[in-house]
Amino acid sequence: MINFTQIITEKISKATQIKEKEIKTYIETPKDTKNGDYSFPCFRIAKDLKKAPQIIANEIKEKLEEEVKQDKSIEKIEVAGGYINFFINKEILVKEVLEEIEKTEEYGKSEIGKGKNVIVEYSSPNIAKPFHIGHLRTTLIGNSLYKTYKYLGYNTTGINHLGDYGTQFGKMIEAYKMWGKEYNLEEDPINKMMDMYVKINNLCKEDEEVLERCRENFRLLEVGDKYCVDLWNQFKDLSMVEFNKIYNILNVKFDSYNGEAFYSDKMEEVVKKLEENGKLTNSEGAKIVDLEYAGINTPCMIQKADGSSIYATRDLAAIMYRAKTYDFDKCLYVVAYEQNLHFKQIFEVAKYLVDEKYAKGLEHISFGMVSLPSGKMSTRLGNVVKIEELINGTIEKAQEIIAEKNPELENKEEVAKKVGIGAIIFNTLSTATIKDQIFDWNTALNFQGETGPYIQYTYVRTKSVLEKAGFVPKFEDVNVNNLLDNFSLEILKLIYSFENVLIQVTEKNEPSILARFLIDLAKAYSVFYNENKIILDDKDVQNARVYLTCTVGKVLKHGASLLGIEMPEKM
Repeated sequence: MINFTQIITEKISKATQIKEKEIKTYIETPKDTKNGDYSFPCFRIAKDLKKAPQIIANEIKEKLEEEVKQDKSIEKIEVAGGYINFFINKEILVKEVLEEIEKTEEYGKSEIGKGKNVIVEYSSPNIAKPFHIGHLRTTLIGNSLYKTYKYLGYNTTGINHLGDYGTQFGKMIEAYKMWGKEYNLEEDPINKMMDMYVKINNLCKEDEEVLERCRENFRLLEVGDKYCVDLWNQFKDLSMVEFNKIYNILNVKFDSYNGEAFYSDKMEEVVKKLEENGKLTNSEGAKIVDLEYAGINTPCMIQKADGSSIYATRDLAAIMYRAKTYDFDKCLYVVAYEQNLHFKQIFEVAKYLVDEKYAKGLEHISFGMVSLPSGKMSTRLGNVVKIEELINGTIEKAQEIIAEKNPELENKEEVAKKVGIGAIIFNTLSTATIKDQIFDWNTALNFQGETGPYIQYTYVRTKSVLEKAGFVPKFEDVNVNNLLDNFSLEILKLIYSFENVLIQVTEKNEPSILARFLIDLAKAYSVFYNENKIILDDKDVQNARVYLTCTVGKVLKHGASLLGIEMPEKM
């Protein structure tokens, strides 16, 4: 498909002798179409050219005018202040978009990432604890990034780095020793284990001796004590059954479930290599790496005084393993911003453990915390909203609304499930990742406005139009001149930008960019639908509008699927 941005980039680069790579980053899309389809702010290069932006703009326009007359892709160029505004050939745009849609069932898919390996680590719940809404953002952000990278041709590996190791399991083992007979873990295991964890955690605060026993249990687990290992496996197996129920409902998948425990036999290599590099120092019996030279005031602990590891050691072992196993170009960690310091530390230490290529490819996708209106959640205090409760509540509410709006609808339960899950996913992903979220039932269950159900409803509307039309015309039967009105062009310009939107998602690791795009497309189609009659006597016009409707439906469906949202056929 024709790349208007590239064409404009090449022309400006040729006129100014400034490298294309630099020019391309400055090209903008004006909000007001009166200012063109693309705009170049000349103040960006004023320092290099040592001229006023308006003078530069007029000089570039003069140099390009003859070229533009010969190149049919650009209709005209205008100067406004220090900006050069480019107006593209609308007929070519329409034809290009519709031809591309005709060619493929997976519009926007590309091979831009071919030959590049990307790891996305996401979800990573702690074994023996409930899957609550605090885990929702990492799971859904990571899942969307995983799908989008894959769609753009990257060789992508999704890893669920389970929290299945650490002192907390020493606590769980001690809790089971003390109160195990009181709990039947075969029934409602997660809640039973959570009760035990809260109970032992409170006791540890009061009794240092109990805490020491917990630490000893973890040490025994690390050295392979059969009782501790068997009990740990039981906790893990019971937890995974419950977690997989949630993953199946959310349609979330992973390529690897290698958690912290997987690296328990790989940590010696971390310690050995850091010692060889002269980076380990002793601090009150513990082994640490001093990071003050890098502006990080808190040292990275590698080994505790009692010889046991901490999660930093396991994360470093994981980096070494992933570099060897996956030869990654990027390794993304979708983890809350509370862990910012941790990742700064391990990324710095990793420079002494892996090649520069891998150290540079480490990225922390930091996201804001989820809290209740009453305050922050904590598994230690038992103050959580379990994801299963959220899902069931949302589906029930969706079912009530659907039954009220369309009592004759078949498969109400199936539709309500897609709508309910879609509402949760969109609610989670439509906010910029770095922002904190207060989880409010009223907001999550709002079926009006900029929501997942609104996008699904727009998709269903496109299906209804196609059903009324009775067929979708072939591309060769579509007269593109019937799609040059502003309402049609607004849709087509958005659809044209779809691949670039996906590229932005991967460049910024920000699924909310895609969520915003889907809202904009749904709104643009709603305006088109309200302003233009689609089923009409003039079959030439009808064919064009029906074809455009079909195109909107396809892009909405593909885009939503990359967020993890399924589309119902009727609502």
